[in-house]
Amino acid sequence: MPARSKNLPTPPGMFSTLGPSFILLGLALGSGELIMWPYLAANYGLGILWGGLLGITFQFVLNTETMRYTLAWGESVFVGFRKLSIIIPLWYIISTFIPWSLPGFSSASSQILSNYINFPNSEAVIAVGLLLITGIILSAGKVLYNTMEFLQRGVIMIGLPFTIILAAVLTKRTDWIEAAWGLVGRGDGWLFFPQGIAIASFLGAFAYSGAGGNLNLAQSYYIKEKGWGMGKFASKISSLFSKEAKPTKIEGQTFKDTPANRKKWQGWWNVINFEHAMVFYLLGFITIVVMAVLAKSLVFGHEVGTGLDFLHAEAAMIASRTTPLIGTFFLMVAALMLFSTQMGILESSSRIISENVVLLFYKKGRKFNLSLGFYLALWAQILLGISIYLSGFREPRFLLTLGAVLNAAAMMVSFPLLFWLNKKKLPKEYQPGFVRKLIMLLAFLFFVVFVVVTLQNFRI
Repeated sequence: MPARSKNLPTPPGMFSTLGPSFILLGLALGSGELIMWPYLAANYGLGILWGGLLGITFQFVLNTETMRYTLAWGESVFVGFRKLSIIIPLWYIISTFIPWSLPGFSSASSQILSNYINFPNSEAVIAVGLLLITGIILSAGKVLYNTMEFLQRGVIMIGLPFTIILAAVLTKRTDWIEAAWGLVGRGDGWLFFPQGIAIASFLGAFAYSGAGGNLNLAQSYYIKEKGWGMGKFASKISSLFSKEAKPTKIEGQTFKDTPANRKKWQGWWNVINFEHAMVFYLLGFITIVVMAVLAKSLVFGHEVGTGLDFLHAEAAMIASRTTPLIGTFFLMVAALMLFSTQMGILESSSRIISENVVLLFYKKGRKFNLSLGFYLALWAQILLGISIYLSGFREPRFLLTLGAVLNAAAMMVSFPLLFWLNKKKLPKEYQPGFVRKLIMLLAFLFFVVFVVVTLQNFRI
């Protein structure tokens, strides 16, 4: 254990901290919020919204418990996991690389954009092009964290107000009453699960009520690179071509247990909970509800087809009730959300994969070029995604649902591992309380049941 030679930095004011959670929220916008929950609402109504509320609540606890460890140690949770067992990094390599290499988001974006860009094989060219553009953008930014926060904040500031305005104009009071009942599981003549709903589709939406899968643990990187807590003393991932891209140590150090540091710790804990609650939890939940209510109000009871046809049906209804330009802009915003989600996914998953590969060969004090490892993982995923797409696996909602089910299984494992890590590596005064421990246990059991049932009855 590193010597406790530094004091915990002084926490900033509440309203000066908004930032890291925008990246995680951006990962959610193009999956659960834009596709999964609206699709279910368009087909079954709003009685399923309880799943969105419960799913994002579970992820809020998982994310803040992830930040708890990094605040105290100034290193990612994956470094902490490696201290527990050499097997854990191998699990995170496999459970991150496989589900997040599926090209569902670029496939969805290309399907939308190909309606407006007409040339031979336009859909395939756009899908491959988006993956390549993602790699170029992530490779070019001077500091990776700054690039991602800027892009994701911009997409959210465009997409969320636009959809809220649409919902305010195009929905009815009765839709919102139905949504309120849906938060407690009451549908139109049914409770919690409507007849005929595919459990895999529900689990996919549940898992994507937020970032989903191992990407929730990437919040550990974002607060470290933001310099929060003991992350102030940690190194950052720079551009592949930056002079700052050099070997660095990946382990951090914790702080002295003094009355002054305990007071600062409480300040930091309040800061991260406030920031994550305002950005990830509140904005994420609002987006789930608004997008679901909009879809239900516009196309419920209509034939919405398969895949992403319901999005095009929504756009057609928006155009008929407003102007064709607004209907088109709705699809453009959807494509932008999907693209930003794909970018965020590749950025977060590449961090996780590259660091866990390094951790397989971890020795205390050894330095590693995390920037080089990151970009090798990034381009490996891009090339695999292109290969999967060109081999014929192109249906967006199938790819997204399959990825979501795999990520649900990954998230199921992260709850007990994170509980074990914080109990083992943090002093009792800094460990989670009884309520949080109970929520993590319930989340684990919930995912176990749903993953098992889904594997027994997989269909979308």
